[in-house]
Amino acid sequence: MAAGENTRQSATLTEEQAERLLAGMNEVIRAGEEMRKLRTEMIKVFVGFGWTQERIARLTDMSQPAVSKQVTKYRDADSTPPMDVSLDQHDAPWLEGRLWGLAEDLSETYAETARCTRSVGALARGKKRFTPENVDELRRLVEEDLRLHAATLPAAHRSAYDEISRGLDVPSRRDAAPTGTASVRRALAHRIQRDRLRAGAA
Repeated sequence: MAAGENTRQSATLTEEQAERLLAGMNEVIRAGEEMRKLRTEMIKVFVGFGWTQERIARLTDMSQPAVSKQVTKYRDADSTPPMDVSLDQHDAPWLEGRLWGLAEDLSETYAETARCTRSVGALARGKKRFTPENVDELRRLVEEDLRLHAATLPAAHRSAYDEISRGLDVPSRRDAAPTGTASVRRALAHRIQRDRLRAGAA
């Protein structure tokens, strides 16, 4: 009996083993939940733009009733001005999103040699958060990539980084808080910066 119990005990996972086993799964689940939350927050932005429910449902790949529920909630709430999507904004989440977009472009352009690739991937998968330490690390890696590939990079990349860096070094002094949550602002700035770089402008 004792021998049987010992056999069963030896076959039991330790808490440390279970933690390692579930760590990756939990990251994927957490990232999925965060993406669903971000998508819901983006609907509020689209409502502020005056977009139709049909258009929002198509873009978000959500059912019409689900979108209608969200649209009704946001339209019934206190009205807020449409979000400013101009690139030249200076709050930290916006600048972090621009930095992320710039780093992602560098990672894709120089897939074999870009120093920032690992950090970009970790941010995209939700394995890293936009903490001050992680943002500083990404800045250092982007600076290194800009130096490494200076001979072939368009001037727009260096110009964009210089503007982002100055903004992150000097806290924003805007009187009014920017519209949108930090995650929404990062996502929008990331996309707009990527598109601007592709268009060849800083």
